[in-house]
Amino acid sequence: MTVLLTGGTGRTAKHIAGIFRQTNVPFLVASRSSSAGTAENHRKFDWLDEETFPNALSVDQGMKPISVVWLCPPPLYDLATPVIKFIDFAVSQNVKKFVLLSASVIQKGGPAMGKIHEHLDSIKDVTYTVLRPTWFMENFSTKGEIQCEAIRRDSTVYSATENGKIPFISVVDIARVAACALTAETLKNSDHILQGPDLLTYDEVAQALTGVLGRKITHTKMTEGELAEKLMEEGVTPEEAYMHAAMDSMIKSGSEERVVSDEVKAWTGVKPRGFINFALSEKAAWRARK
Repeated sequence: MTVLLTGGTGRTAKHIAGIFRQTNVPFLVASRSSSAGTAENHRKFDWLDEETFPNALSVDQGMKPISVVWLCPPPLYDLATPVIKFIDFAVSQNVKKFVLLSASVIQKGGPAMGKIHEHLDSIKDVTYTVLRPTWFMENFSTKGEIQCEAIRRDSTVYSATENGKIPFISVVDIARVAACALTAETLKNSDHILQGPDLLTYDEVAQALTGVLGRKITHTKMTEGELAEKLMEEGVTPEEAYMHAAMDSMIKSGSEERVVSDEVKAWTGVKPRGFINFALSEKAAWRARK
């Protein structure tokens, strides 16, 4: 078995790759460019260039053929179209298993990843698992992310969620579940909502960060329109800004306020990390204020 990881330079794929190195699972990383940690396993791949599709599935001498693919869709407005084309190509090359990274609010047949989910479900003799994590904790700590920079510069987090609650999850836990799914002997055509253990409002996130950092972090509450404008000021495209702001309004209405599941533990045998644990481990990300 050899696993192909698309979105190879992304946060989740990097963590999956680290797990596979430790457990000696053969894998390749597909992306437009390689990173320091993936160069030897890299295959040049572009979702928008079908000529790179065969290269993504080519293996080194002595490796078994690609048998399962991690699908991490690209950040495109019409992301489903190129991913579906690649799935169809992979199936033509005898790939029969796929694990798709989707989102908690997107169901089969919905927009974006929902269309990919629906397509996987329509293919005969293909098995799949769809992972639907809620919002990433690492959005608060990754350099260049708006929330991370807001905490560093302005000691605040921005949202249009009001008092809506979110069970934030760490990329580390998503990767651990993904690694289990990718190496499972069999997959049941199913989807799984992945959550962290704590249902938190942004006020509670700010309070937790205040305790960890030893300085006051506030929650700047905005309307949907104000948040979209703020995101565009920070360089986000209008399409992404309005989509993100609309999702915050959904959170305000309770879209993420469901009973916290034990999916992470069910897959991995280990409870997901809590927000305080995450914040303590990422403390250095917010230290400098420029």
